[in-house]
Amino acid sequence: GPGDARGPPVPVPSRPSSARPFLCSERQRFPEETVNIIKSAFTGGLVGWVYGGLPAFYQARKSFIESSHGELFQNRADAVQSAHRAGLRSFIRYGWRWSWRVATFVTIFNTVSTGLSLYRDKTTISNFASAGAFTGALFRMHLGLQGLAGGFVFGAVFGIPAGGLLLMMQKLAGETLHEKRNRERRELYEQKLAEWQSRLSVTEVLGQTESNAQGGPETETARES
Repeated sequence: GPGDARGPPVPVPSRPSSARPFLCSERQRFPEETVNIIKSAFTGGLVGWVYGGLPAFYQARKSFIESSHGELFQNRADAVQSAHRAGLRSFIRYGWRWSWRVATFVTIFNTVSTGLSLYRDKTTISNFASAGAFTGALFRMHLGLQGLAGGFVFGAVFGIPAGGLLLMMQKLAGETLHEKRNRERRELYEQKLAEWQSRLSVTEVLGQTESNAQGGPETETARES
């Protein structure tokens, strides 16, 4: 009613829950997990391009030189440029083949391992081993049951050292992604709690002021009577 000094109800912030693992800060538009997956895919693509492109470049250049002894060139620079063009074509061709494969493998691996870490609310080597086994089996399943089993084993063996390396790098950085996620969730809760307490105190002050303002005229009327 109009004399109610408590004011409108203020919602109490709920405690942080592990059911909301993806938290976006005001400065960061996307969750950090998503950003890390995109960064790792880009890095994997570059590494795959270099890994597949450089050997192809030198091999194509060597093959061109060996097979072009009978060809006529205007000068030495023309011959060198032709050899480089042959190598560059192979670099782009085979580099791209390795690039998209490595980028896809890394993306699936990181997506599965991150999903397992979020679902289990902890980061362990078994998460990376499971992600590697799943990704390896997925890449080799077109070769039949034998290829599926081989990819499963290869992926699991790959995931263990890869996961250990990632965990070690995170530890050297000061905290793992799991620890950072819990810290950010706790800080967000404390911030919401502080805002709620601030709004509650303002509401109480306004209610007290309103009560005093209504009590003043009533007291004067009682004195006059």
